[in-house]
Amino acid sequence: MGRARERWADVVDAWRHRSVKIGFAGTTLILLGSLTPAYLPQNSPWWGPMRALRLDSTPAKIAGTFVVVAGILLLVDGWFRLRPAAYEHVKHWAVLLIWSLPFLLAPPIFSHDAYSYAAQGWMLVNDVNPYEGGPGILPGAFADQVAWVWRYTPAPYGPLSMRIQEAIVVLCQLQPYWSAVMMRVPALAGVWLIAVLLPRIAHRMGINPQQTAWYATLNPLLVIDFVGGAHNDSLMMGLVILAIWLSFKRHLWVVGALVIGVAASIKQPAFLAAYALPLVASPLQRWAPGHVAATVARIVASCLAAIGSFVVISWLCGLGFGWLNAVNVPGLVVTVSPFTIVGQGIQIVLDFFRLDPSHHVAITAARTLGLVITVGAVLLMAATTARRKPITFLSWSYLVVAFCAPALHSWYVLWGALLLPLTRPSVRMQRTALWATVVLLSYSAVNLAWRNGALALGIAALGLFAWRVRSHENARPQDDPSEEEVVVP
Repeated sequence: MGRARERWADVVDAWRHRSVKIGFAGTTLILLGSLTPAYLPQNSPWWGPMRALRLDSTPAKIAGTFVVVAGILLLVDGWFRLRPAAYEHVKHWAVLLIWSLPFLLAPPIFSHDAYSYAAQGWMLVNDVNPYEGGPGILPGAFADQVAWVWRYTPAPYGPLSMRIQEAIVVLCQLQPYWSAVMMRVPALAGVWLIAVLLPRIAHRMGINPQQTAWYATLNPLLVIDFVGGAHNDSLMMGLVILAIWLSFKRHLWVVGALVIGVAASIKQPAFLAAYALPLVASPLQRWAPGHVAATVARIVASCLAAIGSFVVISWLCGLGFGWLNAVNVPGLVVTVSPFTIVGQGIQIVLDFFRLDPSHHVAITAARTLGLVITVGAVLLMAATTARRKPITFLSWSYLVVAFCAPALHSWYVLWGALLLPLTRPSVRMQRTALWATVVLLSYSAVNLAWRNGALALGIAALGLFAWRVRSHENARPQDDPSEEEVVVP
């Protein structure tokens, strides 16, 4: 009881700070503005009240877009005001809780993925394997919630993720909308692991835990994508961070490797961490043959333990390895992936001069180049950076994978961004990371504006976001006793 009162006091203390209230106002506005036709399926229970209030009209769509842009701006503003240089005694988990509250029972924010999760769970309830076809196999309310591009594609996720989705659908008594909303529960479990363990890992490494808590756990992308969007990447990364934490306890890296197998059964990129765990426990400090052989043996054992854990879970889930047939599914949509954009630009020129009857050779070539660069960069860092800086290897590798993949989403960037403060980034890299965060948030705003028929408003928001970031960069922290720093509990 005393612990609960202490935690409540931490939340009350956080609420007293203006920057926390600004961020809360931001997430509240994002919630209200997202209740527009842009991201709500036609069978959503929100449509009745929206039509009654005429919120499906063009003026309402424009107003909703304006509210979302304002919300993102306020959230970013509150985030920058919480910079460690200006704060001292606000618990980061309390701030995260306050900012997340508006999203907890909200429809999925800026994404339809949670609706796909619910539909895949519904398929399993009906003994249909999601690896063998898309939700459209079972027409009805669950399939109708899924974005059309995913309606007839197999699931690319790990088998444990599928079974969790099935369990949530059953617990929600087969209600399509609430099943999608409750996909936030496993996502919140991942957020909890991230918020609790990342600053502690930073402290263990001699890195500023306040900076880590500020950039990673209070990052607006995490709040919007992991809490609001309910992406299963959240649980995957929470388990990866748990495995890293275990690896700092020298003899528990094998347990960490088993946890990586569990994380990969949620989403497969987690496998990359299995290489780093033994090096976290015991970096390769010298090139003596015996030391190198022992290190290689530990890396092999870690990878085998992760794969073995994954195989056992796949067998217990009874779904097989059908996800292998869906590895290209994420690339079916147009995103801001650099290699896809370059490929599309070249393809437009080729099509204009009628040089490519297939209409896709440039896009395919650009994506293949991105894959080659990804493999080459990861292998190079595995042989060089990883031996002494395994978490740097993991963070940078995840970022390379995210930016060179055929599809780029802000929640993919969080794989590496969450670990970035643990790499002791330079000032230039910190500035680049901050700008990348704002650019990805801006893309979400522009995408919403485009869906709502208010593209000009979304483009105007880009300039507003850039101006606000520059203002914060140029501001000198003030010695204000009422404004204090985010700290580790």
